[in-house]
Amino acid sequence: MKTGYPTPRSIHPPLRGWLITGFITLFITCYKSYSQELKPVDKWMEYIEELSEGTEEDSESIETLYNDLSDLSENPFNLNLVTAEQLRRIPFLSDIQLLNILDYRKNQGEFVSIYELKNIRFLDLQTIELILPFVYVGEINKDRPFTMKNLLKYGKNELLLRYDRCLNEKKGDREYPDSILQQYPNRKYVGEPFYTSVRYSYSFDNRFQMGMIAEKDAGEAFLNRRHKGYDYYSAHAFLKDAGKIRTLALGDYKVSFGQGLVISSDFTPSRSSILSQAERRNNGFRRHYSTNENDFFRGIASTLSLRNVDLSLFYSNWKADATVDGQTVSSFKTDGIHRTESDLEKKQNIRIQTVGGNIRYISPQLLLGVTAITYSFGGFTVDPEPRPYNRFYFRGKSNTNASIDYTWRHRRTSFYGETALSQNGSAATLNAFHWSASSGFNTLILYRHYNRRYQAFYGNAFSQTSAVQNEEGLYISMQWAPVPYWKFSGYADFFRFPWIKYGIDAPSSGQEYMIQADFSGIKKTTVSTRYRFRQREKNLTGLHEVLIKPVDQHRIRLQITHKPSDAMTLRTTAEGNVYDDNASSREHGWVISQNAGWKKDESPFQIDLYAACFNTTDYNSRIYSNEKNMLYSFSIPSFYGEGIRLSAVLRYYFTPQFYISAKAAWVHYYDRNTIGTDTEEIEGRDKTDLYVQLRWKF
Repeated sequence: MKTGYPTPRSIHPPLRGWLITGFITLFITCYKSYSQELKPVDKWMEYIEELSEGTEEDSESIETLYNDLSDLSENPFNLNLVTAEQLRRIPFLSDIQLLNILDYRKNQGEFVSIYELKNIRFLDLQTIELILPFVYVGEINKDRPFTMKNLLKYGKNELLLRYDRCLNEKKGDREYPDSILQQYPNRKYVGEPFYTSVRYSYSFDNRFQMGMIAEKDAGEAFLNRRHKGYDYYSAHAFLKDAGKIRTLALGDYKVSFGQGLVISSDFTPSRSSILSQAERRNNGFRRHYSTNENDFFRGIASTLSLRNVDLSLFYSNWKADATVDGQTVSSFKTDGIHRTESDLEKKQNIRIQTVGGNIRYISPQLLLGVTAITYSFGGFTVDPEPRPYNRFYFRGKSNTNASIDYTWRHRRTSFYGETALSQNGSAATLNAFHWSASSGFNTLILYRHYNRRYQAFYGNAFSQTSAVQNEEGLYISMQWAPVPYWKFSGYADFFRFPWIKYGIDAPSSGQEYMIQADFSGIKKTTVSTRYRFRQREKNLTGLHEVLIKPVDQHRIRLQITHKPSDAMTLRTTAEGNVYDDNASSREHGWVISQNAGWKKDESPFQIDLYAACFNTTDYNSRIYSNEKNMLYSFSIPSFYGEGIRLSAVLRYYFTPQFYISAKAAWVHYYDRNTIGTDTEEIEGRDKTDLYVQLRWKF
């Protein structure tokens, strides 16, 4: 996508030399010798970065996963109390690994130290580093009874206030004459140019939780004549393990059953270096404690446990954003942003009502589940404007989905899958085989076939797109740790789309490969290198016709993480990207970045610094900035062009329960005089953002 900006200019030679020298110096420091220890280094954030690359269409789902993992890192599981269900919430553990953790505790007794994880079969050092932020070793306390005295005495409260602002004026924040706004009402934002949110949460022994969230996005009205208060509100109460009541949810909650062919409001299983990520393992209900304004349900839900059978029922009724004309819905709006007149016209126009349930048989070797849901759109008819690519999209006032899912385990082998039907009789199926060898070799083979006529409004399963429809594919993944300190992982995904898609005027196909090597043999240092290739067919405009041709993308990355001391963590990353449409365009880009974090146990200060130098020829070769953010704040921005990026996060603890965080982020471009497009456009080559967060635990 050409921008019309001036031809990129080279970075000034002295600046380029200074940057390269600085990066090489920090790179070399990674080879100092220290004893290797188990220390949490937030490597799971690198995993989020891996998933976010090239998945902007699923950014809300990634944000949901980021929020879930942030919450888990703030409320880790006690290894002496943790259950299999809780361990399945950690996406870095396979079923075999988590069962080995539980078997070790059963056979060896309570954990005395976190270092015992090294003694557990099938747990390699890289996996241990990933799960460290989510587990700890502590004493076993008996469950306290639900009494008002205990709720007040042992309950934990958390209040989180956040404020963000771009210090540059955006086009949508400017003042315009009334005559201009009457003709172009969407040229100006209706609200103030800052973001703000409030989160409150109460928890009691991890068995009872309640909370609320209020949020206003930048540009949405807050305290002006258009609107008073926040744009989005959410509240929930969640009870677990109260007699036969396994879960009881009131207010806003999440639902996930099977492999997501029928319903799931969790993160979409994806292709990554984590083999277990392809499997969806969360079943049932969880609280919704996120600023995501779409992937949740509002109403009541409960699961009853009857020996080996769980019975789940739920009801939801909430308003959704949509473009309507009379009693017809032509499209849904899912970004949750209401900052222009056009956005407000689509806000909460229809009411979606959903009823469903699941019955599940549970044993150590076999899990069987049956799911059924039905939903309607408040008397409106969903009827998108006819186009060849959306010929098989859902059209109607209501729909019903049902499925059967299974998981069977035997020693080092497991099978899992789900087969579903929609109201029109079309089917979708996903089936997988997972095998773990004693040699440290793991492999997964997954096949999916989603009929082009299959329709599931809440479907969210393993796929190359965001829809469970019009796709067939074979995914093969492996992990291998042949010798100490080395771990190899990779995957291959072969897929095709039997019907045309948006931007592709014919049935198409593609393939994707990834291979990664991780080495942790250098003391207090890990080295990771990764190569990823993706090929998809797209429309390419020729001289007299539209051609369907394969488009190739290559990404290669080298990353070194080093802890020169217990207080400091350094991470150096170099990444290259090539985009080739096999016709007239070959675009490329690179980035070199450095992260540095410092936190001493006895110091009230914590600081994280980030610097990056990037150069890409166009948007298709864009790169991503993996930098530290506020708690529960997901942001991995992408950049293209030529420039530098700097950010700093400072956290100060007034007490262990009360702290303030602040972040400043600045980007400078050498190849343009404006940043952004449309109402987000900024005059100049610089963009500066400020973030402030206050947290109080009491």
